[in-house]
Amino acid sequence: MFVSRPAVHPVEAPPLTDAAENPPRVRMKDIQGMPGTPGGLALRLFQFAFAVAALGVMVSTSDFASVTAFCYLVAAVIVQCLWSISLAFLDIYALLVKRSLRNSRALCMFTIGDGITSTLTFAAACASAGITVLIGNDLNVCSQNHCTSFETATAMAFISWFAVSPSFLLNFWSLASR
Repeated sequence: MFVSRPAVHPVEAPPLTDAAENPPRVRMKDIQGMPGTPGGLALRLFQFAFAVAALGVMVSTSDFASVTAFCYLVAAVIVQCLWSISLAFLDIYALLVKRSLRNSRALCMFTIGDGITSTLTFAAACASAGITVLIGNDLNVCSQNHCTSFETATAMAFISWFAVSPSFLLNFWSLASR
């Protein structure tokens, strides 16, 4: 019968260190603007509010459906509204039950969702800005169109994109630093 004999190797004990010199490692605190923080909730509410404003102003005009870029803006801000309000409710829940939303899968989902919605919103705002410049400056037909409404809706979409960008960057940074 072949039985192995355990070998004991002496190991030195780690040197004792003072706790003041080397404090124990702790988890990084949540940065304001990340999911589950009051700053994150504020960003989500700003995203939602400006996307709703862009949607409301654009839909209030009678002839927005005749231009594809404006229809794209409406579709993009609807997606932005749904994404932002759903994550705002998730942030409210996390704040009420004092839970952290730093799970890898959740952060990955937030990062991908913010990346998609910010890209859609930015592209739609840029396309709408191009059309409003064409209508107002190049064709000089603002008197026949709702130029101020189109410009206001485009500006609100850009502001909504500015509110989505910090959320995306913070989520991406947190995900990449794992």
